Amino acid sequence: MLGSVAALGALGAAGCARVAAAGQNGGELLDRLRAQGVVRLGIAGEIPFGYIDKNGHLTGEAPELAKTVFKRLGVDRVQPVPTEFGSLIPGLNSQQFDVVAAGMYVNADRCKQVIFADPDYQMLDSFIVRKGNPKGLHSYQDVVAKKARFATGTGYAEIQYAVDAGYKQSDILIVPDQVAGLNAVEAGRVDVFAGTALTTREVVKKSAKAEATAPFAPLIKGERHIDGGAFAFRPTETRLRDAFNAELHKLKRSGELFRILRPFGFTKAEMTDLTAKELCGR
Repeated sequence: MLGSVAALGALGAAGCARVAAAGQNGGELLDRLRAQGVVRLGIAGEIPFGYIDKNGHLTGEAPELAKTVFKRLGVDRVQPVPTEFGSLIPGLNSQQFDVVAAGMYVNADRCKQVIFADPDYQMLDSFIVRKGNPKGLHSYQDVVAKKARFATGTGYAEIQYAVDAGYKQSDILIVPDQVAGLNAVEAGRVDVFAGTALTTREVVKKSAKAEATAPFAPLIKGERHIDGGAFAFRPTETRLRDAFNAELHKLKRSGELFRILRPFGFTKAEMTDLTAKELCGR
């Protein structure tokens, strides 16, 4: 998943300083962040998850949630460190920033490299197709069966979902993001672009040529697969992750989490009780 990284470049240098290695007993990072008064957030410039807006302000569902949680933890400011999506985990583990705040899906491979808070949202998939969905594409199995020309975004989980359904990976058109995907569908270069239900429904709102299909859960080994996005931390920083989780669950119980995420297109259907443990174990 990539966004407009070029627009973020001016802010990147400020976040490149490395932080000291974690201490014992689950890490001392939380204490240092409180003392410094600022936490560095790794973001990937993807709307609506974490990005710099047209006025140069950091926003998105993850940064806005981070502002609330870290303030409650005694850290008053957040500082963006923009990078490419594929560089988020390496950048976190090389201490270029303190936490990944990019709506990152929790999966078993990533759980071997980082530790996750519990998901702050869950997400189904959806397709961008031509108006009227002329090929009748509602699942990855449909894409394969109807030999549709298929596109998705750089680093998207949807690549693997299509491959698992039988689509040849070398035949997938990889584009930078959902806007490029919409353009490809509108121009007739592909029949379908796959993304999250949230990003597809938002990007087609002003399109006269394309629409988003109804959200659906990809089938993985015959079972419905629902993704969850969460904040990621270095494996040594269990204390910070646990403190973050405690505040996150308070926000879930009070309903404030939904109020924070709703301006970015999230609905109540995307609120979740999934845990990082169950997603890491799939």
